[in-house]
Amino acid sequence: MYTENNLNLNYIKIWLILIFILLSLMIFIGGMTRLTDSGLSITEWELFRGFFPPLTVQSWNNYFDLYKEIPEFKNQNYNMSLDEFKIIFWWEWSHRFLGRLIGLFYLFPFLYFFKKMGIIVFRKYFYIFIFICLQGFIGWYMVTSGLVDRTDVSQYRLALHLFLAFVILSCIYWEILNSNKNIHSNSNYFISLPMFFLILLFIQIILGAFVSGMDAGLIYNTWPLMGSSFFPDDSLIIDLFTINIFNDPSLMQFMHRISAYLIFLLYLFILFRYLNTKNKKIILTILVIGIFLLFQIILGIFTVLSGAKILYASLHQINSILLICSSIYFLYLRKNI
Repeated sequence: MYTENNLNLNYIKIWLILIFILLSLMIFIGGMTRLTDSGLSITEWELFRGFFPPLTVQSWNNYFDLYKEIPEFKNQNYNMSLDEFKIIFWWEWSHRFLGRLIGLFYLFPFLYFFKKMGIIVFRKYFYIFIFICLQGFIGWYMVTSGLVDRTDVSQYRLALHLFLAFVILSCIYWEILNSNKNIHSNSNYFISLPMFFLILLFIQIILGAFVSGMDAGLIYNTWPLMGSSFFPDDSLIIDLFTINIFNDPSLMQFMHRISAYLIFLLYLFILFRYLNTKNKKIILTILVIGIFLLFQIILGIFTVLSGAKILYASLHQINSILLICSSIYFLYLRKNI
């Protein structure tokens, strides 16, 4: 029985690692879907339909005709050909297909482990499945915001969608780290310096989603100043303290920059705080975080200076996964010492 449980725990860890890889790929494809303005190319929910892509000319024309009915085509892409439509379609279809695949790949192994190991598996892993299902609904909720009177999706819904994606990824990674321990062990979460650093990173991800959702990276393509001043000259400082901040692209880019500076300063504080610790794993992890953080800042600057070119913007998002995961590992080490 002991050997069987250990074998099941190893299988659970492999399963979680594979889910983590799929989720990371999902975030990358989701970012590319946004960067290529592909998110509205499929205008129907298609919860069960759409698992397979269109295979006939008639099917392609049906999808294209539906796309022609929304504002994005009428006001922005009215000269688009069918071949051009196929390019944006494939990004959105891939994003949805991978979402379905993750849901199925999570559900069926979960049911198997639940049968083998009992209620503890349900308590430990079912909440992630709920998050995955919720993410699918939020994804469609986001898409609907761009089908009626907008040429883009709501930046609020996009931020929620990206935030939950990173929450799911973080939960999976945390469970992978915990899989080396007994499945009955309890997790005591606490507010600490590593936790505060992680919270700031999540706030930065949300701000980045607003920047992306409002195409704020296309304005003020200068650094370190925004144009000729530190604060954007087309906005008012008072607006920083109103709800209008979430609708102002200039202010969002400003807040994204300020948040990056704060995160960097906090990192320096953490570095000096733990510089004399005798735990080599913690020191190494902090240094790795520093490398990813520096790379993230450089990529952010390149993204701004280039006018949000896809290469820099996509690398910026990919590196955010590495930065989040290394920070979670730092929290894990501090929690288990």
